[in-house]
Amino acid sequence: MTGARWRTVGLALLGFVMLAVLWEGYKWFWGAVDGSVLGWDLPASGDDTSMPHVWTVVERFGQPELRGSERTVGAAVLAGAWFTFRMAMGGFLIGVVVGLALAVVMQRFRLAEQGLLPYVILSQTVPLVALAPLVAGWGGNLSLPILGEWESWMSVVVIAAYLAFFPVAVGALRGLQSPSRASVELMRSYACPDRKTLWKLRFPAALPYLAPALKLAAAAAVVGAIVAEISTGTKGGIGRLIIEYSREATGDPAKVYTAVIAAALLGLLVAGIVTAFDTVAMRNRPKETAA
Repeated sequence: MTGARWRTVGLALLGFVMLAVLWEGYKWFWGAVDGSVLGWDLPASGDDTSMPHVWTVVERFGQPELRGSERTVGAAVLAGAWFTFRMAMGGFLIGVVVGLALAVVMQRFRLAEQGLLPYVILSQTVPLVALAPLVAGWGGNLSLPILGEWESWMSVVVIAAYLAFFPVAVGALRGLQSPSRASVELMRSYACPDRKTLWKLRFPAALPYLAPALKLAAAAAVVGAIVAEISTGTKGGIGRLIIEYSREATGDPAKVYTAVIAAALLGLLVAGIVTAFDTVAMRNRPKETAA
């Protein structure tokens, strides 16, 4: 691992440490001023029910999930994270394919860009909480040729893909349109067909734009998967665990935060995978071009 990578890992760990310090510092301050400053109540309660100590949450990972159960909270959260990870990655891959296809069509045909781009943007204004049950209801009437009857996890993948395709479509479109007019004219002077121009000129030029778009798409896919699990009641994922653990928030508040932390770490993991892909894809490109 290079020095830059170690520095990135170190900064990430430092960020977690600072977050824990701020958490504990707020709890201490809330208790010292009795929850109010100059007659104004602080925005969040710092008692142990609302904000358990950091070490209490960490210890909860190693304790039984339920009284008398052999499975620990950490094992349950890990299993849920693995389920959600697969749903998010499935949605991410579908979203990337759909987003790239839309970007290619919009770049190739000006009329398609004018007609499709407003609806691509408008699609992200639909609340997921309202959309997820509709997708589950519509999917319940479908029977796919290879996969068979529609399952609840398929709705989760569709919702994840729905959030993931937007940044890819917009970022890829900007990247495909980024080559200069002189570069395009040069390809035409060589009698290169549009398909060859797309692969030899436009796609390589779009890589710097795709990298941040893919990171946003990966994070959006995780959010979409978790929200879809909550909205559709799909069991097995982090979203479902958040709902189940929140029912015990009064008596066992640390348990809720274990699932929340796992969801945050899952988002970081997916973003890290995309970053690794970006590093591999850009390693042979000149630094001034990659910038």
